[in-house]
This record gives sequence, C-alpha cells and structure tokens, in this order.
Amino acid sequence: MRTGSHKDSGRLRKIEGRHNSLVKELRQAFSRGELTGSGECAIEGFRIVEEAVRSGLRFSAVFFSESAEPRAHKLLPQIASQSEALLLPDKLFSGAVPSQSPQGVAALVHARSFSAEEVIGSSSAGPILVIAGVQDPGNLGTIVRSAEAFGAKGILLGEGTVSVYNSKVVRASAGSVFRVPTAKTTMDSAIELLRSKSIRLFATSSHKGVALRETDLSGEAAVFIGNEGSGVNKKLFTQMDALIMIPHSTRVESLNAGVAASILLYEAARQRD
Repeated sequence: MRTGSHKDSGRLRKIEGRHNSLVKELRQAFSRGELTGSGECAIEGFRIVEEAVRSGLRFSAVFFSESAEPRAHKLLPQIASQSEALLLPDKLFSGAVPSQSPQGVAALVHARSFSAEEVIGSSSAGPILVIAGVQDPGNLGTIVRSAEAFGAKGILLGEGTVSVYNSKVVRASAGSVFRVPTAKTTMDSAIELLRSKSIRLFATSSHKGVALRETDLSGEAAVFIGNEGSGVNKKLFTQMDALIMIPHSTRVESLNAGVAASILLYEAARQRD
C-alpha cells in the first residue's frame, strides 16, 4: 500500500529523496517497460500526459520537476483529484525518467486492459493487426498510431514483440496506445481464435504474394506483421489465407514494419469507403 497519500491534486507535495516509494515505482515502471503489478503505465512529457487526460485514464500520481513548476499548475486542474501531485528537484526527476532531455512531467496512469477476444470483438470495422515479433519501439508506436488513424479493430501482440507500454512505444504512438485495444497472446492462440471467428488471415511478405491493390481487405481480416529483420516466420505462411506484397523498388530490400503496416491500414480504410 502506498503511504503518505495527499489527495489534493491542486497542490504539489515536494519530495527530496530518491527512496520515496512513488519515485521508486515510477523509476522501476520506466525501467521494465511493462505495467506495474497494479496495472499502471509510466508516461512522460506534457503532450503524452495531456493525451492520457483526453483518453479518460485514471492517474495514480503525477510528477513535476522544479523547473517545470510554472506549467504544472496549468495541467493539475485536468487531473482527477484522487491522484498524487509531487514536485521533485530537477536532478531527482531526471534520474527517474528515461528521456535525455526531459520536459519535466511524468505520471503513473492506469492503463486499460483487454483480452484477445475483446480486441477481436471491437466495434471498429477495420482489420486486426497481429504483431509477430516487432522489436523496435518506434515501429510499434507507429503501428499503434496508424491503427487508430485508419480504424483498425485492435492489435494482438505476439511473443517476441516489444511491450506496448515501453516509454518509446507510448511516445511514438502519440497517445494512441491509450485508445487502441491491444492484448498480448501467442501466435498459435491468435490463429486458433481468429479461425474460430471465421476471420481471414493475411501475412505481409517482401517478395511474394498478391499485390496489395489486388487484395480484398474490406471484410473481416487479420494481418500479420513480422519482425523487422526476418519478417513473418515462414512456418506461419502455410496457415494464412494469402500473402500480401506491397510493390516497391527492387533497390529496397524491404519496407520498415511501421511503414508497411501503415500502408496496409490505409488501403483497408480506402476499400471500406
């Protein structure tokens, strides 16, 4: 249980020591890049914190550096009254967050959790993305942002994929990670569940398959996006209904995973219009 709770978010409680329990929790959450045991995600930066507010997330604690205090009082009224509001010396704040040039605000927020069944049952009309081993946080953040922009149902995160709560993923998603339904699963479980719902399965391929413009993505579909280096595991290809190729110059070996997913999602949205 957290101690020293201060329920008035309109006031900042000054913290001097790095051993404060909330500061330690923030530091550990950023270090692990996963949800805490109580389902909280560590976030930083004014824009990302504002996106969390806009998304209706519940804050457990918000942290400001002393140099950012003037901006703190503009943000505090937007945060629910039950959250902690802490003011840290700049050096202590910098040691708790991963950014090289921190903006002076960070927070612990309760992330929404989904099961694979809930992702598949989302009301959006777009395809489901199944991420098969994307490891670059920037790529996954881009995919999540494009998923929201182009109306994907949601995202299933397979084994070997970077955590969607990694701070770099959250930042690259520009806050979309707070709103796009995502769930961790395994490739075998994902395929079994998708098949049980009669959802067509597609995988991306750099050099073979049906050209994207000739692929029907207007109905119920799931698209598998593979690892940046090796793509979708070839063992999965035999379980797909079709492979999709995005035509591009032969001078380029393959497309960035985030770019490929974004092009696919745009085409699926275009076909639905």
